[in-house]
Amino acid sequence: MADSFSVLQQFRLDGESAIVTGAGKGLGRVAALALAEAGAKVAVLDLDSETAEATAKDINDAGGEARAWTCDVGDEGQVDSVFDEVAKALGGIDILVNNAGTARREAAEDLPTETWDLLLRVNQSSVFYCSRAASRHMLKNGHGSIINVASIMGATGGGYHPNLAYHATKGAVVNMTRSLAAEWGRRGIRVNAIAPTYTETDLTIPLQENKQVRAYLEERTPMGRFAQAEEMAGAFLYLASPASSAVTGILLPVDCGWLAI
Repeated sequence: MADSFSVLQQFRLDGESAIVTGAGKGLGRVAALALAEAGAKVAVLDLDSETAEATAKDINDAGGEARAWTCDVGDEGQVDSVFDEVAKALGGIDILVNNAGTARREAAEDLPTETWDLLLRVNQSSVFYCSRAASRHMLKNGHGSIINVASIMGATGGGYHPNLAYHATKGAVVNMTRSLAAEWGRRGIRVNAIAPTYTETDLTIPLQENKQVRAYLEERTPMGRFAQAEEMAGAFLYLASPASSAVTGILLPVDCGWLAI
């Protein structure tokens, strides 16, 4: 056993094809770079074609393999079409990272229906559309790993600001993860989620720049700080790789201790 087993080899993704949504920047970019460095061919999807191309270029310049696609993941027609294109171009779909998402911090009593509908489409429906499209390819091969980006707010109802639509959609992502893991487990697809804490990305710039808010969030967090986007790389790679071959249906907090208290 010792002579044939390599724990580091369990984290390799050579020959695998991956799709990462919202991969132009932030956590999606981190996921794309991490999977590519481990040997995966990566489809970089983003609504912003320029950032998608930039991430793909950085991967290729570093010796990896990536291609960029422009895609509105809240549009099921676009998702089905792009995923079929990716499967043909990369030789299949083995890994999916559902990262694309957005937030609107507004009091529930003032929350416009249009905002509610937007977050449902981008944060929740997109996870269903992309998972469904990927599963059609994964189930044929009896193999696949889907990683959903949820949030600490998918496991708790409280934050500094009222944020009902975000909390609701991320909570839905957590239970969608469990449901799909139960449905597809015997057919070779693992489905897991990560729960990032407040992380220094473009999405949290208003929170970072407000000294009072930042002080509260850092005081509330056991490690006393925001996370860095790069700190999510290990979680993405672990859940995508054979290192987690017996893991499905979990919510993995990468939260500086937020959910511990």
